[in-house]
Amino acid sequence: MQKNWVAILDFGSQYTHLIARRIRELGVYSEILPCNVKIDDLIKRSPRAIILSGGPDSVTKKGSPVCDKAIFDTGLPVFGVCYGAQLLAKIFKGEVKKSKKREYGKAFINIKVKDRLFAGLKKKELVWMSHGDKIIKLPKGFKTIAKTNNSPFAAIADTKRNIYGVQFHPEVVHTLKGKVILKNFVIDIARCRANWRMRSFIEDSIKELRKKIGREKVLCAISGGVDSSVMAVLLHKAIGNNLVCVFIDNGLLRKDEARLVKERFTKHYHINVNLINAQKLFLDGLKNIKDPEKKRKTIGALFIKVFEKEAKKLQGNVKFLAQGTLYPDVIESRSPVGGPSATIKTHHNVGGLPKDLKFKLIEPLKDLFKDEVRLLGKELRLSDELVYRQPFPGPGLAVRILGPVTKQALDVLKEADWVLIDEIKKAGLYRKLWQSFCVFLPVKTVGVMGDERTYDNVIAVRAVTSEDAMTANWAHLPYELLENISNRIINEVKGVNRVVYDISSKPPSTIEWE
Repeated sequence: MQKNWVAILDFGSQYTHLIARRIRELGVYSEILPCNVKIDDLIKRSPRAIILSGGPDSVTKKGSPVCDKAIFDTGLPVFGVCYGAQLLAKIFKGEVKKSKKREYGKAFINIKVKDRLFAGLKKKELVWMSHGDKIIKLPKGFKTIAKTNNSPFAAIADTKRNIYGVQFHPEVVHTLKGKVILKNFVIDIARCRANWRMRSFIEDSIKELRKKIGREKVLCAISGGVDSSVMAVLLHKAIGNNLVCVFIDNGLLRKDEARLVKERFTKHYHINVNLINAQKLFLDGLKNIKDPEKKRKTIGALFIKVFEKEAKKLQGNVKFLAQGTLYPDVIESRSPVGGPSATIKTHHNVGGLPKDLKFKLIEPLKDLFKDEVRLLGKELRLSDELVYRQPFPGPGLAVRILGPVTKQALDVLKEADWVLIDEIKKAGLYRKLWQSFCVFLPVKTVGVMGDERTYDNVIAVRAVTSEDAMTANWAHLPYELLENISNRIINEVKGVNRVVYDISSKPPSTIEWE
């Protein structure tokens, strides 16, 4: 049993999983638990420290989520973030009120006390705020260790009991010294040892998979992307030939994708792949569907339908279905641990499954972020070409076609996407960008080609930089590159006469358009 770990109690923040990620980067294992986890269940697992996450709720509201107050009697170091800090103030009889002036985005804290939490920081530091409430009265035993112009108690501490709270989010990259703050708490205050590595994740996962699966067969959907490929290799390492890989060519993939995926798995990873051509099934199923949520759910249901049909063909009863679900997928669909987080959008591999699913799900990557999956892939000796491939959505090009999915739109988008990626790679930017892709817009515009009027489609180009997909900035691509992309798409892709560039960041936008 893991003894050297940090428990993160989830109050529903979209950033909760970033806390876990940052702590793992420090070499310390961390795990997210429901905010209402019982103290007895927590103590049995012997964490070294507890972190209270942020959340969308307000501690001033009746019925807002609270943790078991007995955690403060354990003597364990506690660190409250945003909502977690306000909850500390409320529990210990301080006072929290809705602020007349909310704080969202960048702010500067003025450090009043160079406590251990702020060791190595300057007196003034840039942080990221996201709150509408603020602490207006300190609880007994606490002191102010930092403030902002709007928050007199931006960071508080009861150093005798090792209880700390900050109004800002140290886990996001916009808090420049956030990782230092977390390190100070986890390593220096909580005395955790930095001994967790991806190698240990592999070893633990293989043991867990073998125990859960036994000698049963697992049906594994592969797409050719990083997630499903890493998952398939990990599963193959754990259960060998009991892994049955299925690649469904749903017609929503990139140009020439099916052939390349089949070739890669059989030749390089020695994993047999059953290739199924289901293009017509998916295209018919998506006919006239405009709503992106309905698209995702339709695709998810069709995937399962094909899987179940394939399973019946196999000898023996296939009980398990493996999926490459990641943390960001789960966060944006629902809180995985019962926290009160808001749904942003569902993902086909977590939100589109039918209620009468005939398989037991295996999701070996569900606790990992994309960059951690890449590290896992390197440990499993997958090629750099695959490991550093840009993310591709589970529903494929269906969510990059705004409006109904048609063969004509797919053909246009595949060609435009191929041109874009080709130019991005030629410019040496492929691995520097988190994602770069085209979107087919449901509008037509007037153009002039060869002295003749055209009335054709518009392609939007999207390129972003990010560390974890939780936040993203639009990429400032060179004008010359944008010009090359536009010229080539318009000249080489029949049916397109206009190209536009998306300069929206996340938040408020999402990376994908649907």
